[in-house]
Amino acid sequence: MSAPRIRALLSRIGSDTLAGRLTRTLILWVGGVWLACVLAVVWYTDREITFNFDNELIEVSHRMFDIALSHLDADDPATHTGKPLIAPTPTTFIDASVIYQIVDTGERVLMRSAETPGDVFDVPVSPGFANNEHWRIYTVRHPVRNLYLQVADPLEERREAVDRTLIGLIAPLLAILPLLAVLLRRIARSELGVLQSLEQEIGKRGSDQLQPISLPRLPRELKSVEEHVNRLMDRLSKSLDVERALAANAAHELRTPLAAARLRLQTALDHELRREDVRGALDALQVLSHRTEKLLQLSRAESGASLARSRVDLILLAATVAQEFWADTGTLHRLHLRVPETGEGPVALGDFDALAIALRNLVENALHYAGESRVDIEVRADCALIVRDGGPGVGTDALASMRQRHVRHGTARVGYGLGLSIVTTIVEKHGGRLEMQSPPPGEATGLETRIVLQAAA
Repeated sequence: MSAPRIRALLSRIGSDTLAGRLTRTLILWVGGVWLACVLAVVWYTDREITFNFDNELIEVSHRMFDIALSHLDADDPATHTGKPLIAPTPTTFIDASVIYQIVDTGERVLMRSAETPGDVFDVPVSPGFANNEHWRIYTVRHPVRNLYLQVADPLEERREAVDRTLIGLIAPLLAILPLLAVLLRRIARSELGVLQSLEQEIGKRGSDQLQPISLPRLPRELKSVEEHVNRLMDRLSKSLDVERALAANAAHELRTPLAAARLRLQTALDHELRREDVRGALDALQVLSHRTEKLLQLSRAESGASLARSRVDLILLAATVAQEFWADTGTLHRLHLRVPETGEGPVALGDFDALAIALRNLVENALHYAGESRVDIEVRADCALIVRDGGPGVGTDALASMRQRHVRHGTARVGYGLGLSIVTTIVEKHGGRLEMQSPPPGEATGLETRIVLQAAA
């Protein structure tokens, strides 16, 4: 196969796909390394062929020297006419085809083989190897007599041997290259099939389908991609759940106060804006504002994206929340704050504003549902925030469901579920616990709610 056809074959292998690029790169690198190895083998083979031919030439020269001298000594000098003796070509021994000659120290040719051309030995008479354009010549000196034997070997035979070796190594490479390209392409597509499966699984995911991807036998690099994609989808799923919950909560909680405000205003218009109707509309709008604030608090708590992780002084936190309620003269004498008397205040790890929202909801519910009884905020050294009231409390069966949003337990705890849902979400985001007990230990009535947080290191 010619080089243009090979280039055309490589160009047909798609470069717009990962499998195509990988196949072409593998073919180029494998072919390049193979070719480099072939050239190295050819270089080594050329050296070995030269070495073997030279050894054979040396061996032949030593064998032929005695044979040629026997012919030369047997010759009658009287028959010489100044020309070298032409050795006969015996038919009984294989060395007759060797091209050689015998010269003396004056470079006078005394004898040569019958097959020797006249211009073969145009090199200086010196022991060892020498080359001319077409021949490699080995010269050896007789150990006793002042005679030299020169044996010639054609360089063409050596080049042919090297060429045969080169063709024998490169021809299979060129013949197998198309098959190698097809095989590597199939292997690349097979190995990268899992990447296509991962792509298809990611493509299936949408706002209504965000379950984790789970593909067996993923390589380590793609396993990391799968884990990162799953974490991303988990965050997206939580964000979408927060949005859906906010929409559902808004539809549930805001419908009644909006309808009440609209009815009050319509009644006021029908009765020429009576004061009690306007006051009722304002109260309905106040409820609407309060519900909206609760929903925004719940949405922020459920998202958890903006929650900080810093050291929070729980005494300062409780004092800040209590100060907000003490500003109202109606609750000034009902709300009491209890903190550890000795040592430094407990420090938890969390978000000051979020924890303040949670504690504020507990205090607000306690003040609202405990009648005129006392409400205590207590800070414990073990990073616990306790809100305790002396109200009527709730039954044991109702404690488990009070944390669910929109759950109502009669008129005594109407609307308590949304506030506790906010508290529960914030506490869970901080890795803490929300514990409830009714009545509190040692009391006949009331409700105790405890937030237990992790102490900061």
